[in-house]
Amino acid sequence: MKALVERIRKEGRNLGRGILKVDGFINHQLDPVLTAEMGQEFVRRFAAAGVTGITKIITAEVSGIAPALTTAIALSVPVVYARKHRPITMPEGFYASQAPSHTKGGIVQLMVSPEYLLPSDRVLLIDDFLATGKTIHALAELIAECGATLCGIGCLVEKSFESGRTQLAHLNVPIVTLAIVDSMEGDAIVVRDPNEG
Repeated sequence: MKALVERIRKEGRNLGRGILKVDGFINHQLDPVLTAEMGQEFVRRFAAAGVTGITKIITAEVSGIAPALTTAIALSVPVVYARKHRPITMPEGFYASQAPSHTKGGIVQLMVSPEYLLPSDRVLLIDDFLATGKTIHALAELIAECGATLCGIGCLVEKSFESGRTQLAHLNVPIVTLAIVDSMEGDAIVVRDPNEG
């Protein structure tokens, strides 16, 4: 997606240890027009991949919520986000999985209420980053645990050098990313749209 690639080229910063700072328009401050366009682009690219009949979008709290929401708006379906802390309103029998956090360090618990993810659901998983694939894998485990069908994975930014796509290949679903970062060395961030050349 050209607009996202250009923003990463202009504003993205390599913080070292594989961390790409894009919080001026994705992770902390949001550009609402760009975010809406990214949701619409996910819908276009998944349709082109033959993905149909989606009933829910799932993501992880917090950074995945905005792109998941705009994708859900474009599809007119609910969005469910996996909670990192169990609220008192969440019933017993919730689905849970764990993933290491690259930016926070340590292990993050991801929880979804059985009220909101049903065996009949056809689910798109949307997140901000595809790096090692561990958070996405944990979300895929939640989807499988409840018996729903994972139909596709969408990420705003894929860091191809961390091999997350390879780690998720066994899920056998389309993986759609809007921008691919091939390398980050010093101030040089090599980024491209996977749909272009």
